[in-house]
Amino acid sequence: MSDVRPLVLVVEDEADLADLYAAWLGDDYRVRTAYGGREALENLDSEVDVVLLDRRMPGLSGDEVLDAIQERGIDCQVAMVTAVEPDFDVLGMGFDDYLVKPVAREELLGTVGDLERRSTYDARVQELFSLSSKKALLEAEKTDAELADNEEYQELADRLERLRAELDTTIDEMDENEEFESLFRTFEEVEDPFEDVDGSEPFADDADEEDPFGGVQE
Repeated sequence: MSDVRPLVLVVEDEADLADLYAAWLGDDYRVRTAYGGREALENLDSEVDVVLLDRRMPGLSGDEVLDAIQERGIDCQVAMVTAVEPDFDVLGMGFDDYLVKPVAREELLGTVGDLERRSTYDARVQELFSLSSKKALLEAEKTDAELADNEEYQELADRLERLRAELDTTIDEMDENEEFESLFRTFEEVEDPFEDVDGSEPFADDADEEDPFGGVQE
């Protein structure tokens, strides 16, 4: 019988660390391991569901591998797993989540599980997750003044507001008999999907806002 478990590609130039990640994942996922960027490209195909990608690697960097994933049109979720602290350059990168080393087993497994589930969502919901991840990263690293002075960050915040409004409208227009799941499949299964690193919601504008899409839940 063929193995139908999701496939995770681990890309890490430190072999011991790559093998450790693979061991953590092995019970629940199929795993491919690449010890560098060029080896990652050799292992990258349409079967891959999730990529765990280091940024700083000799030869072909993780950023270049990320670009190649987009250029090839590979439909997979990507988490950067790196010692590089996030800066404004992440705004132009096409990843879905960002973990800063050292990463604990529970954090790694939780992230992969979340990413695998996100792949079943509507494209706008996937974008919402990705953009909210970048927003939370930068808000944890930068001052309010630095954020206010960065045009790309302001564009991201504006895009989040527009996307949230679009999704609110879609929900309002749904037929009573239309399954909510058709847009947000297993959405509630994701634990605290929009929780910021400080425990707050990255979209919350005030204390009464409880809905991640901007409305107060009834």
